[in-house]
Amino acid sequence: MSNTALLTSVAPARHLRAVDTAPAAPAAPAVAPAGSTAPRGFALYVGIDEAKAAVDGVSLSTLVEALRRTLGELAPHAETYATVALAPTGAGGRDVDVVRLALHEPSAVARTKQDEPADDHVPGGVTVDISRKRVFIDGESAAFTFKEFELLQYLVLREGRTIERSELVDSLWNNGGDEEAPGERTIDVHVRRLRAKLGRYEDIVRTVRGVGYRFDRHADVVIRYGHGTPSPDRF
Repeated sequence: MSNTALLTSVAPARHLRAVDTAPAAPAAPAVAPAGSTAPRGFALYVGIDEAKAAVDGVSLSTLVEALRRTLGELAPHAETYATVALAPTGAGGRDVDVVRLALHEPSAVARTKQDEPADDHVPGGVTVDISRKRVFIDGESAAFTFKEFELLQYLVLREGRTIERSELVDSLWNNGGDEEAPGERTIDVHVRRLRAKLGRYEDIVRTVRGVGYRFDRHADVVIRYGHGTPSPDRF
């Protein structure tokens, strides 16, 4: 992807207007209980670079101004702040994942701080090493292609969620690369090849008939995360 993406952070401010009907002693300010919290705004992470914005006939600055105008109409008292997320040219992963990490979104950063394994010991079963983009099966390095690893990683990072074929095509092929995006049914071929390389552990990638595929955690599967691990959608 390009090296730019967009975040708009909006924090509403409260404006109170007092109308005196009679002189009164000033009220003591309310004191919130120690440690209490309250919503003060929200952050909207937008994953798009200038090239993709241009395809849609807009630019990042146009999007920012449009969002500000909309907020001004809906919530005149809202304060806004926008910044552009810069990432290394060619950084992998979905735009919104890169944006969240570049702008230090807490849950995205937390995933990158998980402890690395103390050594390179690989137990039996399947080890999916996200940080090094490797898969080990019964202690031996498996010869996964780049796309096969991407497919497995996409499912692993969304453990327990059924992923539709159309989502896999959109997320793994429709990123402006030279490789032609496959039809949804062609995804079945990619999954069959992936399962063949998983051997006796092929059932960790399950078929949800009529919908798509799902990764289920298994006692024989170890997932190693590391710095730069993409943060999947949580909603």
